[in-house]
Amino acid sequence: MINKVLIANRGEIALRVLRACKKLGIKTVAVHSTADRQLAHVKLADESVCIGGPNPRESYLNMPSIISAAELTNSDAIHPGYGFLSESEMFAEIIETNKFKFIGPSSKVLNKMGDKIKAKNAMKDFGVPCIPGFDGVLPEQPNKAMLKKVNEIGYPIMLKAIHGGGGRGMMVVEKESDLASSMNIVRTEAKNAFGNGDLYFEKYFDNPRHIEIQIMSDEHGNAVHFGERDCSMQRRNQKVIEETQACGISRSDIDKIGSVCADACIKLGYTGAGTFEFLYQDGHFSFIEMNTRIQVEHPVTELVTNTDLIAEQIRVASGESLSMEQKDITLKGHAIECRINAEDPVTFIPSPGKIEAFHAPGGPGVRIDTHVYSGYSVPPYYDSLLAKLITYDKTRELAIEKMYQALSETVVQGVKTNIDLHKKLLRTDFFSSGNYSINTLTKYIKNK
Repeated sequence: MINKVLIANRGEIALRVLRACKKLGIKTVAVHSTADRQLAHVKLADESVCIGGPNPRESYLNMPSIISAAELTNSDAIHPGYGFLSESEMFAEIIETNKFKFIGPSSKVLNKMGDKIKAKNAMKDFGVPCIPGFDGVLPEQPNKAMLKKVNEIGYPIMLKAIHGGGGRGMMVVEKESDLASSMNIVRTEAKNAFGNGDLYFEKYFDNPRHIEIQIMSDEHGNAVHFGERDCSMQRRNQKVIEETQACGISRSDIDKIGSVCADACIKLGYTGAGTFEFLYQDGHFSFIEMNTRIQVEHPVTELVTNTDLIAEQIRVASGESLSMEQKDITLKGHAIECRINAEDPVTFIPSPGKIEAFHAPGGPGVRIDTHVYSGYSVPPYYDSLLAKLITYDKTRELAIEKMYQALSETVVQGVKTNIDLHKKLLRTDFFSSGNYSINTLTKYIKNK
C-alpha cells in the first residue's frame, strides 16, 4: 500500500482525496498556492508545501514545483484530482521518471486518450460505438477530402480541438460558407487555451443527452463499470446538474454499453478510475471522449452503488486487484448533484469575495462536498465551484424533493451563487419529467 500521497490539487476534490487517504491510513501532503493557505485540506493534511503564486501556472500547473514538493516530503504517490494536470501525459511521465506513483493511468495511455483522434480510433478498434466524423487532423483550410467527408455526413457538423476539453475549442457549423471562418476561430481558441490548434470534426446531434459510464480497472486485467450518469443539464458545455439513474434508458442497455467500456479498458491497458462520455440520441450511444481521471460528479455514482471510488482508485494505484467484481455492483435508488458556484445567477460572471456566512444542509440522504467555510475568501484565480450538493433517496421524485429542501437550507452570504437557479430548474416540467437534452438549459436561460 502507498504510504504517503501528495495531493496535487485544491478545493473540494483535494479535501475529498485527503479523506479517502485518511480512511486508508495513508499520510497526506497538501500543496498550495499563496492564495490557498487557508484551504481546509491544507490545514488537515499531515504536511503542506507552498508551491508558488496564485496564478495556476505558478503553482498547480507548475510541474517542477510539485515534483520538488514530493521529493521534499518523501511522498510515494501523487493524486492529481481533476482539472489542472490530471490528464497531462507529460506530468504523468515526469512522475514515472522520478519514481513516484501517478494515481491514474500510465503516460502511454494518457498519450492515446488525450488525443481525441487516437482515442476515437482506439475505441473503434475496441468495439465502442463512435460519432461519424473526420478521423484525422483537419487541414488549415477546407480541401477536397475534407469537404467530401462533410458532405457524406451532412451538415451541421461540430468542429473540435483535438486536445480540447472543458467545453472550449468547439463550434457548430451549419453550412459550407461558414466552414473556413469557423475553423480559423476554433483553431485560434484552441491554440490559446491548449497550446495546440489541431482540429477534427464530428456529426452534430441536434438533441442528444450526455450520458457517461464510470469504470475502474486494475493492472491485473480486471475492469468493472458502475453504471451511468446523466449529465445533460449543461450550459455552454459546462455541467450544472448530474444524476443517476438516467431516465428512459433500460438497465440492459446500460449494462451492455458498460460491459463494452470495461472490456475496452482491459484492451487498452488502462489502470484506475475513468469515464466514457457518450451522446445518446434515438436509442444509440456515440462515444465522445474518455476522461482519464475521477470526475467532478462521481459522488452520485458512489451513493447509488455504495462505493468509495477515490479509495478504490488509490488501492488500485497501490497495485491491488479490484475489491469487487461486476456481479457485486448494483445500482439502488436515485442520486442528484447540483454544482453550487460563486457566480452571478443571471450573467454567470464569477463572484469572488469573502464568505460572510456559510451553512450546509444535512439529514439522511444529504451529502455536501465543499472546502468553504464562514470567513473563507473565494479567490478570483480558479474555478468558481464552491460546493457539490448531493441528495439520495429511493426514487427520483424523492431525491428531487430532498434536493429542493437541501438547497433551501443552504446559506452562502458574501458572494453571489446559483442556488436559486438550481431551485427553479428542479421545479421545471422538463426536469421533473426527465425529458431534457444538452440544449435544454441553454434554451431555458435564453427564454427567461
